[in-house]
Amino acid sequence: MNGFADHGLDEDAFGEKNGLSSGIRSFDAFPKTKPTYTRRTSTGGYATLLLIAVSILLSFTELRRWYAGHETHLFSVEKGVSHGLQINLDIVVSMQCTDLHINVQDASGDRILAGDMLNRDPTNGHHWVDVDKRVHRLESGELTEEQEKDTHVGHVLGEVKGVKRKFIRTPRLRRGEQASACRIYGSLEGNKVQGDFHITARGHGYQEFGQHLDHRAFNFSHIINELSFGPLYPSIQNPLDKTYAITEQNFFKYQYYCSVVPTVYTRSPNPTPSNPLSTSIFTNQYAVTSQSHSVPERSVPGIFFKFDIEPILLTIRGERGSFMSLMVRIVNVVSGVLVGGGWCYQLTGWAREVLGGRKREKGQGMLHGNGSFYEEEDE
Repeated sequence: MNGFADHGLDEDAFGEKNGLSSGIRSFDAFPKTKPTYTRRTSTGGYATLLLIAVSILLSFTELRRWYAGHETHLFSVEKGVSHGLQINLDIVVSMQCTDLHINVQDASGDRILAGDMLNRDPTNGHHWVDVDKRVHRLESGELTEEQEKDTHVGHVLGEVKGVKRKFIRTPRLRRGEQASACRIYGSLEGNKVQGDFHITARGHGYQEFGQHLDHRAFNFSHIINELSFGPLYPSIQNPLDKTYAITEQNFFKYQYYCSVVPTVYTRSPNPTPSNPLSTSIFTNQYAVTSQSHSVPERSVPGIFFKFDIEPILLTIRGERGSFMSLMVRIVNVVSGVLVGGGWCYQLTGWAREVLGGRKREKGQGMLHGNGSFYEEEDE
């Protein structure tokens, strides 16, 4: 027909050619649609732009979460043999420096004359309130949020980096101003065992030589600027930092019970204190309870810190997943958004077609024979 047979052609000439490519083509999991059977609409364009925006937003969220990493908390028995414990103290007491005695005694029986190792500067209490407006009562818990931040590896390492590990200077007294308080500050070495840290009045407490102080001069109202155990990191907020206590009674006893937990903040798989390149901080956290009350005249008033070392080690490690895991999550997010968005778009189009068809059926009038001006009467 029309030279079909004359040219040696048959129906097989118009089908797919047999061969290796046709066999591989049978495994195609992505069927194609001819462009002539597709139609592009503005609604589909807006939906595509929306899906792209959602994919970019979720991918950025995954990237930020991956960069921030995650933390793991590991409790273990502290290994090795520890001997010393550094105590850092910065406190302002509303008494004269010559009227105060500071001592440390631990469970091993050693007694440290901390008054000879710590610095004392005459000052006034209101100077320290003006220097730092964050001073608050211990019971108020105003700096709980800052203390919570200091439990995260990234925040601690960022705060400690580049910060001077020194005590701030004592504000100078104005000309003619009389000192009404004493600032006691510095670091001292003690045994890493349970111990007591005492601040008492001259002639009271331990059996010491010297004249007893007049009881009317007792005033153990105080401001604690720093109390920490281990290396000094002024930027890390501890439970007793920036707290104050006021009393109008001469015989008053402040007692603070501290439970110290050795803590390591690290991003290294094997943190060691001897490795200067290790991104790790070896310090101590502590929880504190307070029991303060007035005492009779035969008792010893003062400020008493009792600390106990827990036999465990808390390791807070900041970790970040591999870059390959990040790419897998991003691919999953983008593919999920595109597939889910495609299904939603198809369901929306199907619903529009169904509702549009019903409206057209309800809108049929005289031209479709559904109505008449005259009704035929039954004969």
